[in-house]
Amino acid sequence: MAVLKVIEVLANSSESWEDATRNAVKEASKSVKNIRSVYLREQSCVVDGNNITQFRVNVKITFEVK
Repeated sequence: MAVLKVIEVLANSSESWEDATRNAVKEASKSVKNIRSVYLREQSCVVDGNNITQFRVNVKITFEVK
């Protein structure tokens, strides 16, 4: 039986929501090992004038506790 833990991470990117999700996993992996999955909970954008300047995500990252 595996013991799993879930953390919530906020991340952003100037490129896309996919890139923001990758950034969240990349940053979490610096201190959390054995990441199993990521659940994209929310997406939002920052708009300046008529342009999207930032893509933001709120994700839940699941990892195994050893």
